[in-house]
Amino acid sequence: MNGVWASAAAMTVIVAVRYLATSGLFAALTHKVRPGHYAGLGPQIRREIGWSLTSAAIYGVPAGVVAWGWQERGWTKIYSDPAAFPLWWMPVSLLLFLLLHDSWFYWTHRWMHRPAVFRTIHSVHHASRPPTAWAAMNFHPVEAAVVGLFVPALVFVIPIHIGMLSLVLLVMTVMGVTNHMGWEMFPRALVHSPAGHWLITASHHHRHHEQYRCNYGLYFRFWDHVCGTDRGVSAP
Repeated sequence: MNGVWASAAAMTVIVAVRYLATSGLFAALTHKVRPGHYAGLGPQIRREIGWSLTSAAIYGVPAGVVAWGWQERGWTKIYSDPAAFPLWWMPVSLLLFLLLHDSWFYWTHRWMHRPAVFRTIHSVHHASRPPTAWAAMNFHPVEAAVVGLFVPALVFVIPIHIGMLSLVLLVMTVMGVTNHMGWEMFPRALVHSPAGHWLITASHHHRHHEQYRCNYGLYFRFWDHVCGTDRGVSAP
């Protein structure tokens, strides 16, 4: 069992460092592009970092168990040989992971906006007013578990190349941070394009932090459109 706990500890450190590096990079970009945008938010940012580092452990432990199970026991459906499956399966599996994760996030996110659940759990995340680049993992431990355990569970069910899984984690990390920066880094031409109508960026998610009862998605606006919860974009 020493191996699995060492893997869990290592993954916790990796997730924490990844969070600090990515959020720190985009916070620095915010300081450069929009000086003073986070002025007066020091106490809030410290809370965001504190909750996020707790979330790093909740993300890291199952990730470490998955990594150990893959390398030492062959428990998962992660593979490293590109010839193990047709090459077309690589982008398909990437998109499938993102679509399933987005669906899980949308419905659990709506559940977390039920009054009792919101007060107990999700209010931690919405205490970020306005959200900052440090808020992407600013979750109550229960929410961190709900959000963070889904992708590790998928690798036991759906085959995915280790490179595609790394891309899933990269997309999850970068979009989580950029959607919470409190300002839109992508050009208006993209945000208001046909593609932007289906993709989530800071303009879309910022409206969720303003109005609460809309724009619940993570990567895509599909479920928001289908369920009538899409309220367009704001201008953070």
